[in-house]
Amino acid sequence: MIKMILGCHVNFTNEQLLGSTKQALSYGANAFMFYTGAPQNTIRKSISEDYTKEAHKLMRENEIDLKNVICHAPYIINLANNKDPEKWDFSIRFLKQELERCKELGVSYIVVHPGSAVGIEKNVALQNISDALNLVIEEDSPMILLETMAGKGTECGCTLEELQTILNNVNANNVGICIDTCHMNDAGYNIQDFDTLLNKIDETFGLDKVHCVHLNDSKNILASHKDRHENLGLGTIGYEALLKVVLNEKIKDVPKILETPYIEREYPPYKFEIASLKAQKQNPNLIEDIKNFYK
Repeated sequence: MIKMILGCHVNFTNEQLLGSTKQALSYGANAFMFYTGAPQNTIRKSISEDYTKEAHKLMRENEIDLKNVICHAPYIINLANNKDPEKWDFSIRFLKQELERCKELGVSYIVVHPGSAVGIEKNVALQNISDALNLVIEEDSPMILLETMAGKGTECGCTLEELQTILNNVNANNVGICIDTCHMNDAGYNIQDFDTLLNKIDETFGLDKVHCVHLNDSKNILASHKDRHENLGLGTIGYEALLKVVLNEKIKDVPKILETPYIEREYPPYKFEIASLKAQKQNPNLIEDIKNFYK
């Protein structure tokens, strides 16, 4: 029987990684993902060594493997566009800073959106991403995981071939992939036929490159290129298909991280969605149960 590695997005609070760990445990998670600060700005507090040590101790006591703890880089980083050299240089410097913060926290993986072309040719944008990664990555850097994107606007990394192009031009080995089920659905990949998709991934750049899955349902139909997450079982992908992602033997050791929306933008769904996945049974009263619990 597969041991599910299930987590969700948590806050990086005043207690930093310790607070993140406590929140993940309150949801019944054995994995989690966090930002080291607000994803929309550059304001960052120094990493507390004491909180980090306490967090690692709490993880060990509760069987959370540190390799299943994922950082997410902020959205303001855009490695794809170098029309403004200062902005491109800022993205590189800021990503370097985030990698250093990950090292201080003992975290081995950071998810990065590849970026958007915004007025330049796609092939140039893909090369810019590779060039930026070559400037950022050092031998002891945490592994950067490029996230699969929905193809909204001029996003890069919305096809497996685009991701392969980026990977092929990166000199370092410590670059991998994060699959987002909503993004892949919206980009045109059928999550309901997940084994076929995994075979395609393996043929393109290898399943060994996949180190994280963002487990989200989608509000949109296949190939809509819109990127709007939905709660498990309430979208177009469906609960059974997403459960099969969790239970798939080929990626059994890869953490599955929920980024599903808060109910009424106020109530986190993760405790109930994780419980549903562990029970391998969809909760028909998901929304009401969540609202009743938090009210």
